[in-house]
Amino acid sequence: MTETDSTDASNAPDRTKVGRLIGEYRLDGIGDELERRWTDDSGERDSLRTLADVFNERLLQQAMLDAGMDPIEGEVGNVYRLLTDEEVSRGVRTEIETRLDQEGIDVEDLRKDFVTYQAVRTFLKDVRGASYESNSGSSIERAQSSFARLVGRTTAVVEQKLTQLRSAGKLSIGTFRVRTAVTVYCEDCETQYDVSTLLEEGGCECEAERE
Repeated sequence: MTETDSTDASNAPDRTKVGRLIGEYRLDGIGDELERRWTDDSGERDSLRTLADVFNERLLQQAMLDAGMDPIEGEVGNVYRLLTDEEVSRGVRTEIETRLDQEGIDVEDLRKDFVTYQAVRTFLKDVRGASYESNSGSSIERAQSSFARLVGRTTAVVEQKLTQLRSAGKLSIGTFRVRTAVTVYCEDCETQYDVSTLLEEGGCECEAERE
């Protein structure tokens, strides 16, 4: 870690959503916390998805405080769940949205400010300069390298075959580029990742649920 939150807040607004929101919501210390929890090598490391929820709850808490509300312990987490959990009924969600609206909180604007795990990753890597090396880092790196070579070979073969078909008059296509991606779908938690993201996060939502 080489930058403080004050530096992040001043330099990051035009670069990352998380950096901008740290300044707008006055979330002092959150950058340090996110980095520490992501790079912790003691076995208690949090996933990027978990950290996105942590950040979003902090935004919600600050919005509630700014509106003059005084949330009790556990209330912020529950309100966040009611706003974002797909299993919450529409009636219950409308009820909490109405309550927040009556307190002067623009729920739609707040939702737009909620960040994804990708935004957290961009902030930690590009702004904080953070990285995580697990004990199994070398095996992860080997897997990433192996997958990259496989994708490269697949892309090259497809490009070659398409070019041959075009040259033989069997295919009508202009200048083209082949993009090859490998996605992994977990049937248990019903989440989908590109393989690089899955390896980088160290697991899917099943892992987050076990934390």
